[in-house]
Amino acid sequence: MKNKKIILFAFFAALMCVACGEKKSATSGDSEDGNQWAENVERQRRDSTIYGVCSDGSTMHVMQLISDNGDTLHLNLMDAEENNKLFGGFTIGDRMAVLANDAKNRAEWLVNLNVLMGDWVMPNPLDGSSVMGFSIHDGGIVEGINQGSIIYKTWRLINGKFELTSVREGGGDFEESELYTLLFLSDDSLSYRNSEQVFEFNRPGKVPDFEELDDVDVKLDDDAEADMYF
Repeated sequence: MKNKKIILFAFFAALMCVACGEKKSATSGDSEDGNQWAENVERQRRDSTIYGVCSDGSTMHVMQLISDNGDTLHLNLMDAEENNKLFGGFTIGDRMAVLANDAKNRAEWLVNLNVLMGDWVMPNPLDGSSVMGFSIHDGGIVEGINQGSIIYKTWRLINGKFELTSVREGGGDFEESELYTLLFLSDDSLSYRNSEQVFEFNRPGKVPDFEELDDVDVKLDDDAEADMYF
């Protein structure tokens, strides 16, 4: 009888060890998933954008950029031009936002901030007789234009994306940020997309010109949440 009790005790002890091991493994797996998610979010928030001013050493396909850090960069523009990643063109003295290669001698994505600033509107989809949109200002300030239910808070360019942060009327202080992919930018026209649709804006009183969008791939993503976080 004593031997049977010892055997039973050992059996139940083994079961408890297995159960504890499985629980520890599951907890470890959940922790690893959580850490990976946090790393992805942090990676997304780290910004590699270079800001500076287009200098007089620029040519048609090479930009001389005096960065905010005081560096003088000579950036070949061929890749950006061929991939439709040069937004707003450039002239001497324009303030630019740039993504460059690791060697910082080729520009992969450029936005003319002077062109991006100002008022952008589109027809109100509810009635078509009025316009709605936003006004972009220096320092990350953005203001809504005839936006009844959305209050814009900030804007920024981050790793080749255009980010808008807003709160919804009646939603308290709950902020919603969404990343958009720029498609086109000129003096009178702005277009970008998220995972679900394409947005087209023009300057107030101006006619938009999106003919060059015919050469741009505007395929939408399947995951509508990929560019949104809270």
